[in-house]
Amino acid sequence: MPELPEVEITRRGLLPALPGRTVSAAVARHTALRYPLPRNLGRLLAGQILHGIDRRGKYLLFRFDRGTLIVHLGMSGSLRLVPAVESPGRHDHLDLVFGDKALRLRDPRRFGAVLWVKDDAGSHPLIASLGIEPLSEDFSGSWLHTATRGRAKPIKLFLMDSHAIVGVGNIYASESLFRAGIAPGTPAGRLSPMRCTRLANAVKTTLKAALAAGGSTLRDFIHSDGATGWFQQTHNVYGREGEPCRVCGTKVRALRLGQRSTFLCPRCQR
Repeated sequence: MPELPEVEITRRGLLPALPGRTVSAAVARHTALRYPLPRNLGRLLAGQILHGIDRRGKYLLFRFDRGTLIVHLGMSGSLRLVPAVESPGRHDHLDLVFGDKALRLRDPRRFGAVLWVKDDAGSHPLIASLGIEPLSEDFSGSWLHTATRGRAKPIKLFLMDSHAIVGVGNIYASESLFRAGIAPGTPAGRLSPMRCTRLANAVKTTLKAALAAGGSTLRDFIHSDGATGWFQQTHNVYGREGEPCRVCGTKVRALRLGQRSTFLCPRCQR
């Protein structure tokens, strides 16, 4: 699933090309995504100017004259800028046409979402319930220590809880915990202030490194221009079961935590 770095990279890739342009058409080919596409989306958007593209967690917010289009890429989605005349593929479900260019949503698994909100997008239930942004100044060791008090939930699952912290999915939670030297199954409430500071810093460092590398391209994620990321080439533990730890040489282990695969170095992470 595209996580915070991949969604932010998508946003940044679209910024030079789209804001300030007017929607000439919206073409929906398959409406059965996670939520049904608005039936009148073409009529709603035609003639509206796109004023900006924001991100909240893993959601992209396209700000128009009379509302906001909320887009989530789901498990396998991507947004690409293509010539408006380019023929769509079988998994290309939606085009927003801006004259000679089209913003095309590709989603093989159809777990993505496209929602139209006339009022403040921040009050939509999907957005209002989101937690702190991990790259914000507010996210710190002291915030993490306060937020985890009394929590028996494993720290990896806490990092992945979008109601607590947004955008840190399986890949970057695993990599952040490795950088911090913390075992993923450690109860969140048992972390000391010092370990919380180390972990908060590791989350920020990991996400910034992923952004610099263009994100992780594992299955379907591609940039808006069709390029791929290469952060997966530097993963320390994620997806490296049985391979030697890059730090100590111990074999990386895989286990199940919260019904998700979790990777760790049993020597470096305590």
